[in-house]
Amino acid sequence: MANNNNKRARRVLDDPDNVEMKMRKMILSFFEEDEDVSENQYASDDVDQNDTQGEALEEHIEDDEHEDEEDDDVASDMVGESSRLLLSSCSSFSDHLEYKLTKEEIKNLSTKKWKYKCGVDAANCKWVATKELNLEDSYTNSPYGLNTKLYDHWLNNYKASGGHDLHSSRQRSFFSLCNTYRDILLHNKKPFYNKGREEDSNIMDAYLLHSLNHIFKTRNFVTKNDKVLAKLNESKGAEVLTSEKFLDHGYTRPKVLILLPYASIAYRVITKLIQLTPEGHKVNVDCIDRFAGQFGGEDRIPDSWKKSKPLDFQTLFGGKNNDCFMIGIKFTKKTIKLYSDFYTSDIIVASPLGLIKKIEDAQAEKEKDVDYLSSIEVLIIDHADLLTMQNWSFTEAVVEQLNRIPSKQHGTDIMRVRPWYLDGHARFYRQTIILGSYVNRDIEILFNNQCLNYEGKVKLLHEHKGVLPKVLLQVRQVYLRAY
Repeated sequence: MANNNNKRARRVLDDPDNVEMKMRKMILSFFEEDEDVSENQYASDDVDQNDTQGEALEEHIEDDEHEDEEDDDVASDMVGESSRLLLSSCSSFSDHLEYKLTKEEIKNLSTKKWKYKCGVDAANCKWVATKELNLEDSYTNSPYGLNTKLYDHWLNNYKASGGHDLHSSRQRSFFSLCNTYRDILLHNKKPFYNKGREEDSNIMDAYLLHSLNHIFKTRNFVTKNDKVLAKLNESKGAEVLTSEKFLDHGYTRPKVLILLPYASIAYRVITKLIQLTPEGHKVNVDCIDRFAGQFGGEDRIPDSWKKSKPLDFQTLFGGKNNDCFMIGIKFTKKTIKLYSDFYTSDIIVASPLGLIKKIEDAQAEKEKDVDYLSSIEVLIIDHADLLTMQNWSFTEAVVEQLNRIPSKQHGTDIMRVRPWYLDGHARFYRQTIILGSYVNRDIEILFNNQCLNYEGKVKLLHEHKGVLPKVLLQVRQVYLRAY
């Protein structure tokens, strides 16, 4: 992988001033007014309502014949050439997952000591990072490192919602930051229930696009390797499997975990996830009625609330405010399967309480386990400020459970598992994105101690103006120490 590292270095060093300026513009644009984005919801797609109960455990990746990359090229007999084409099409995805950590890097990451060396100023706040904020040229132009079909669908939806300049939008800016695969702490987000619907929606769109992009590229990469292996197995036999070019699996299939505080917010997130999925991948959406009944429905605001509760309270708790839920989502060639078995899911959306119950059940019964958390590569914690009002220790316990070596094999082809999984270093490759309207000590501790991504960290420093100077009466204040 030394060649990959050299290529990355050359792209950055070719024009460092220009690259840094692009990164600064990208981050600063996140805080500018985005008048082109409409808050109107996209039109819902017609879906078939098929029940998937009794679904058998399937293979890690399904064959996707209509992906947009060049299948004919991949079918070439030259393994090296096909792998080069695959890697070149994957952008930051392959750069991140193919990187090999040195012993010194692992030792430094394990110390959990972070030094924020540089930053980018913005209005009343500042982005700081543990590594220089460089953005490679290939990520500043369309399709911004996205799967082609995913980008086209995103662009069409953006224009349909009234947007005119996707490149300068907040969605694109935050997606580009997510696409660097760094750990991110954003704690100045206006929530949808407090006059921040547009800003909240833009950030949600960005991290969902990043999640979908990661899922599709993972499947695309594995599927094409499967095709190459099928052609080469007959001629070269077992020696093909010893090649590092085909190490593309984790222990289990789920790659993205999204933690949310309430079922009503999960309904909002999953509905947008379905909208952002390209049309060809959602010809059918299984169990959509069941999902709408358990997570959605019209807001039910009691009459007593309208007089006694503020509007933000009514908006947040007017829907399904259940804080114990968990749902798996699987993407096949033409179907989105809701309520899929967790081991066959690509994305798991859950509350910390819902996962804690699964973890406790696994500890109490030997037949049960939570090994589907062993291969999470992207963790998103949205509305972290609301989670701190529940039981933050649940969130900490869930994060600690991630990326452990599983207790069972679960049908995994060990010969295809990436080396850093086998070495127990998966936590150093997991990207964690924490979002909220404010930050406290608990969130900071989690970000510092449990987020060990080798790509580095990016977080927002926000200066909050105090209210004491606004006190009209100069009241004398006396502080006494309690014994």
